[in-house]
Amino acid sequence: MRSLTLFVCLLLLALFAKAQGSGGAEQKHLIYFTDKNNSPYSVAQPALYLSAKAIERRSKQGIALSVRDLPVNSSYVSGLKATGAKVLYTSRWFNAAVVQCSPEKLAELQTLAFIKGTQQLNRLPTSASGKKGTQSNDSLKLEKASFDASYFGPSFHQSNMLGIPELHAAGYQGEGMTIAVFDAGFPGVNSISAFSHLFQNGQLKGTYDFVGNKKDVYGHSQHGTSVLSTMAAYEPGRIVGTSPKADYYLFRTEDAATEHNIEEVNWLLAAEFADSAGVDVINSSLGYTLFDAPSYSYTYSELNGNTTIITRAADLAAATGMLVVTSAGNEGNKAWRYISAPADADSVLTVGAVDSLSVHALFSSVGPTADQRLKPDVVAMGQQVYVLSSSGNLGRSSGTSFSGPIMAGMVACIWQARPKLTNMELLELMRQLGSNYNNPNNTIGYGIPTYARLVTGLADELADGISITNPVLEEPIVLRMDETWQQENALARLYDASGKLVHTQMLFANQAVHTLSIRPSRLKKGIYLCQVSSNSRNVTLRFVRL
Repeated sequence: MRSLTLFVCLLLLALFAKAQGSGGAEQKHLIYFTDKNNSPYSVAQPALYLSAKAIERRSKQGIALSVRDLPVNSSYVSGLKATGAKVLYTSRWFNAAVVQCSPEKLAELQTLAFIKGTQQLNRLPTSASGKKGTQSNDSLKLEKASFDASYFGPSFHQSNMLGIPELHAAGYQGEGMTIAVFDAGFPGVNSISAFSHLFQNGQLKGTYDFVGNKKDVYGHSQHGTSVLSTMAAYEPGRIVGTSPKADYYLFRTEDAATEHNIEEVNWLLAAEFADSAGVDVINSSLGYTLFDAPSYSYTYSELNGNTTIITRAADLAAATGMLVVTSAGNEGNKAWRYISAPADADSVLTVGAVDSLSVHALFSSVGPTADQRLKPDVVAMGQQVYVLSSSGNLGRSSGTSFSGPIMAGMVACIWQARPKLTNMELLELMRQLGSNYNNPNNTIGYGIPTYARLVTGLADELADGISITNPVLEEPIVLRMDETWQQENALARLYDASGKLVHTQMLFANQAVHTLSIRPSRLKKGIYLCQVSSNSRNVTLRFVRL
């Protein structure tokens, strides 16, 4: 009888284990270390673990290095490997390692003196489950489209809404800036003609697939390809992205087929890589709330800026001087409604979506965060946006997945134009440039930022001893010159946003004030450049004709 009872108990335990989906199978865990003691690295020698560009970014923004920046203790990693556990990655910021092991091996690891705690990252499903992320299906649909247009082609309106044509005409197309794109795959990017300049000009700085643990990212979901096209594509007359001359890193962090907490850790690892490589802007068109059963899903109360793995990672990324631009989510017309993680982070620029008429897109997730902070921060066009598919076809697609990168490209160009700003100053500037800045809300945040607001906000722009009237209504356009400019004759050339020369005028020596002879009524509304040249000097000023 005792033997029968023991048999039944063992059988019940086996059935319970099977029902829990464990069955002794290897799963992924985040293993936290106790400290970084006895590290061979130090904050005094950052070049051993950070690139020169990463160090420069911190230096420019006055960000001091800390223990958090140091790599994990290598002896602890060796200790994990000595047990037979498979170590996949390590995290500097979380002082942890991603380990794949069986439940029995996990129990063994938890007894090690240098282990502080563990967190499960994926589980075997008890039943068939589909992807439940906040990336709605409408963001993946493509419609055929083809018609003629100038320079920007069909993508003109989504860029023009932010003043991108004027921004590019002013010489800011992202040169010198580096953007890292986190997504679910980039098929076709290495063969589509609109991306060929990235390879020819050396603008593609690196790739890595954190899901598959390999460098090749040119497979899997075409979502990343479409996202990248809104920023980096360059095929005049067909599609031009908002930041075509920036440098790029492409990271696959998202497994489009499933949804587990491991993808948040993939995001963390990519952000650390981006930091060490000297990236300026992270674009993330990813958001997390619900996960495939039985993995742990978040509640709205946990979107408080401090709880989810990915939100904590995003704030740590911001702490290094990078600006994280993240999509708000596509849950606005669904039961969840609210933004997703990491859009709840307090140090990221969260981007919602509007349609072509600048009206809030119904699918665009709304705020506030669980701790009642206003979100999204800003909005851009995200409904019926022109993007490229993995085959290179031009089509239209909808989602904050696209308003986010459109904005990220603009951010890179603005930062190029204002290089002395810190990432947090730039984030605040983007809010100030918004159409809804004086009356922000939890639907469109501070509104649609435009480059014209940046130029208008400068009043009479001053550069190298000379200023010009700004903005211009009907009053004369006046140039004021300091004594050094008055010592010789100069020539003023006025260009519109397309680069067309609209006025030329001599500026004679010994005059402090010059009134341009062109009537403002002859100028169309928009941004203009005034180039003033003498034998020894050359300066370009901007103004807006309202």
